[in-house]
Amino acid sequence: MARKEPAELINGSAESGGGAPGSFLEVRDLKIHFPTDDGLVKSVDGLSFQLERGRTLGIVGESGSGKSVTSLGVLGLHNRRNAKVSGEIWLDGTELVGAPPGQVRRLRGQKMAMIFQDPLSAMHPFYTVGSQIVEAYRVHNNVSKSVARKHAVDMLGRVGIPKPDQRVDDYPHQFSGGMRQRAMIAMALSCDPELLIADEPTTALDVTVQAQILDLIRDLQQEFNSAIIMITHDLGVVAELADDILVMYAGRCAEYASVDDAFHRPLHPYTWGLLGSMPRLDRERSERLLPIKGTPPSLINVPQGCAFNPRCAYRDLNGDKSTTERPELLELEPGHRAACHLPLDKRREIWDSEIRPKL
Repeated sequence: MARKEPAELINGSAESGGGAPGSFLEVRDLKIHFPTDDGLVKSVDGLSFQLERGRTLGIVGESGSGKSVTSLGVLGLHNRRNAKVSGEIWLDGTELVGAPPGQVRRLRGQKMAMIFQDPLSAMHPFYTVGSQIVEAYRVHNNVSKSVARKHAVDMLGRVGIPKPDQRVDDYPHQFSGGMRQRAMIAMALSCDPELLIADEPTTALDVTVQAQILDLIRDLQQEFNSAIIMITHDLGVVAELADDILVMYAGRCAEYASVDDAFHRPLHPYTWGLLGSMPRLDRERSERLLPIKGTPPSLINVPQGCAFNPRCAYRDLNGDKSTTERPELLELEPGHRAACHLPLDKRREIWDSEIRPKL
């Protein structure tokens, strides 16, 4: 089977029967729905992407767009009694959606791991940080407690925690926010996973600690050649770390592009809105930040047609298409896809004349 580039897989168009050569993670038409008394919550509704070893994919979007639900789906952490999961998730040639829970559990931690958004709630408060790293390591490695403890001390030292041989016996509440995040990274990396998912890894940290955490993730990726999914609403983090960007809105992909294209030649009005609401320190702005009007839609009652149409300033340029037809995610430039009814020439004109001058 010919190798598929990442953009070719955004609509799940690759053939069935295993991941494409060179792709470590491949997600095809992933749907994660939650039945509730009020209706079906379509948290992820047909998402596809590909990631190779040594590369970083940034998934961005507002709260409620489906970013974290996607990451938990890749890790197999959704309760199948409460969630309806369909589609395909290929991890190094192994399909995870239809795999037995025990098989996915064995891969979790060893082959793939996650840095959770809030390490204080993700780590158990009754056990020391070291004992939790030891447990995670021994689940996947047949070693003694003393060997696992030495490994835990080494990992804490590797992520920059001072006096790791002493701090290994501290409890999570005895660590600062930045140190807890480092300890969470040490735990996630204890078994050298080939896929690392970081869910808002710098939330609630001061800017100095944020920079340290991002540098740490970058250095560890170079050391382990890990594939990384960086989930965030902070476009500055994406610009710092990611190779490609997947912009999510209402559980679907609105735009997929390289970092350079997404920041300098975006093709979706929602991406324009995200860029307009981002503070800039590298240039003087002539106007205030440009927030996106309105709020994200309910995932139970997603608007007809384009889900972004109630908030889009350009919906009237498409006649009634925006409210009646859902736009397909099309490749408009090599490696660059967007789901929008606006003609490509019109989008470029709006970006060059209206949006870019204000950023």
